[in-house]
Amino acid sequence: MKKSKNVMTIRVPEELKERIERFSLLQGVSINQFALYSFTKELAELESNQFFRNELKSNKKELLKKFDNIMLSVPERKNPEWDELK
Repeated sequence: MKKSKNVMTIRVPEELKERIERFSLLQGVSINQFALYSFTKELAELESNQFFRNELKSNKKELLKKFDNIMLSVPERKNPEWDELK
């Protein structure tokens, strides 16, 4: 089954348009492909941030307790010499 495609026209400042054109050329893809990738990547990041914010709001105490337990399970060890303050 073929997915239908929609057309979306956006207005961008000239400088941004030039940057988009330059990076799509460097990537060897069309402006459309570059824009789709960029939109998809940014939306995924925004959705992930929202998910974790909601999780933190609803389970903050439980999440912090789990984090503390994990940190307590890490064994003590001496810092390597290159990582010491001098």
